Amino acid sequence: MKLPRLSALILGALLVAAAAPGLRAQDKGDFLTEEEQDKVREAQDPSDRIKLYLEIEQSRLDRFETFRANPAESKYDNGGFLDHLLGQYVSVTDELKNWIEDQYDRNGDMRAGLHALLDAGPKQLEQLRRIQQTPDAYAADYKSSLKDAIDDLTDTLDGGTKALADQEKKFGAMKREEKEDAQAAKLREKEEKKRTKEEKKIKKKEKKSGVPTDADQN
Repeated sequence: MKLPRLSALILGALLVAAAAPGLRAQDKGDFLTEEEQDKVREAQDPSDRIKLYLEIEQSRLDRFETFRANPAESKYDNGGFLDHLLGQYVSVTDELKNWIEDQYDRNGDMRAGLHALLDAGPKQLEQLRRIQQTPDAYAADYKSSLKDAIDDLTDTLDGGTKALADQEKKFGAMKREEKEDAQAAKLREKEEKKRTKEEKKIKKKEKKSGVPTDADQN
């Protein structure tokens, strides 16, 4: 039976932020380096791709924090650069959400990746909120992107939580069925060995008593 689409399951939670005002649609070349694009293409396992997106997201937050902590360069558009980094973060999060929904529809087992999301995601959310609570001279330049990042990640965590609960139930049931099938097969094998042993025992007894066996008659 085909599972319902993830967006329907979570009442559209994973897609709400995509329509948020101020959210910039970017080509992958605008928010991923060539090396990151190669890694994304290579990460075809559902969970591996989720973990990779989380690493890329964290790299953008780390760059943001490092740049903000250093003395500002007057000849650069510091606020614009910080806004750009958060825009990249939002775009990567959108890619992550799209991947989760796609794998959910395909019944891809992404439980390990979703566990990683629910471990790393809240830490990133705390980091974003800390940035929001400690404004700097350029806060007005990236205020909208920061809000988008927080809303987007919050939706992702909500959807990831629901998707994981559903997959734990689904794949847990499959594992139980596989275990039951394996136990049944083992029991059949045991019974077959017992039957074969009993037949050999009977034939041996018949041969000893002089009763002709099927082999003797042939």
